[in-house]
Amino acid sequence: MTHQHTHHLQSHQGHILSHTHCHHGNVSEKTVRYLSFSFVINLALSVVELIAGLMAGSVALVGDALHNASDAFSVFIAVFAYKIGLKKADKRFTYGFKRAEVIGGFVNLILLFISGLYLLVEGITKLILPQNIDGMLIIWVSVGAVLIDGVTAWLSHKESAHNGNMKMLFIHNLADMLGSIGVIISGLLIVLFGWIFTDGIIALCIAGYMIGQAVISFPNFVRILMNATPAGVDIDTIRTTLLQIPHVQDVHHIHVWCVNEHDISLECHVVSPSSTVVKTIQHVLKEQFNIAHVTIQIDTDTDCETCCFSCNGHDKEEKK
Repeated sequence: MTHQHTHHLQSHQGHILSHTHCHHGNVSEKTVRYLSFSFVINLALSVVELIAGLMAGSVALVGDALHNASDAFSVFIAVFAYKIGLKKADKRFTYGFKRAEVIGGFVNLILLFISGLYLLVEGITKLILPQNIDGMLIIWVSVGAVLIDGVTAWLSHKESAHNGNMKMLFIHNLADMLGSIGVIISGLLIVLFGWIFTDGIIALCIAGYMIGQAVISFPNFVRILMNATPAGVDIDTIRTTLLQIPHVQDVHHIHVWCVNEHDISLECHVVSPSSTVVKTIQHVLKEQFNIAHVTIQIDTDTDCETCCFSCNGHDKEEKK
């Protein structure tokens, strides 16, 4: 029996837990400071755009203002979730607060979807009931919006490749920047040709982008929040690999999930006459599957129906 892990014997079953974490993909403190500043800027921009949009009679500019407001609060949520995620685990939240960033990203996704629906309705309304629009006013306001949205998008882009919360933030700001460019184009067409219908068309284009991105990103957040097996991880392959380890007679009740976007956890039951196989299993899971947080229960036989929390498909097939 190894003394390098906590080992409990109860009813001829051993529980061995080992905890190592891989901390990659965190948002830098510098980026968080920049984003905190951008929250104030985006909120101020939203107020200016809203007032100008109402004065100019532009639904595209009003919609861009509301989307910018949601962006501002998205920044706030992202920063708040990051700060919460840094808190250490305690007796109540034993996994820590890493999933706060995932929850924050999910909230941002919902805001993105709702904003898209609003613009969709307003864009259609604008096409059906066109109104006079002050093209020059929306052009000048939108130029400032492009600059601010572009800077905010740039700040969040660096972290967006490996952080879902920052990805949703980046998409929010990119959509706002593109929307502001669209509003500028619409303003130019209104000033030059009097095409007021372009205001509604631009609003519909922005809405389509926002709704599409929200729908595409939805499954990944649900997968994490539902503790589903991470994409790219095959439980059957893991079981087959572990069965090749000497003295491992059976592996069942395998559960794999993500605590956040980067830390994968696994628990399983292993039938073996010796608990010394745990160290080998840990090494194999880390090297071949990049799974560092492992909980292994050693069973002396395959009869463990009383400890079946939720059998996966393979376990059910074996019991038949």
